[in-house]
Amino acid sequence: MTTLYERLGGQPAVDTAVDIFYRKMLADDNVSPFFDETDMDGQIAKQKAFLTMVFGGPSNYTGKDMREGHKHLIEKGLNDSHVDAVIEHLGSTLKELGVADADIAEVAAIANGARDDVLNR
Repeated sequence: MTTLYERLGGQPAVDTAVDIFYRKMLADDNVSPFFDETDMDGQIAKQKAFLTMVFGGPSNYTGKDMREGHKHLIEKGLNDSHVDAVIEHLGSTLKELGVADADIAEVAAIANGARDDVLNR
């Protein structure tokens, strides 16, 4: 059975998706303020490694866990509406790249599965 990572197109697809995803995030006034003080090159690199790992590709992610990594954003007001925006932007990015609806649904399920950790509840 192929992994989600392989079905999406491997590292080149993840790299492209993350680049497009962050363009969408930074253009969205609802979520862009969370990135005001973020080193975006570093953030993009971490996200590529993280998504590669959770999609079943090589595990080179060395960042914080979801609770620790988002704690400072909770203090800035991160809530369910922001997580919804992340999932929406990720889904629309994958759709743009021609990813199958079933695979997009799987990605959304993975993201939703992390919601409580991201929101520290």
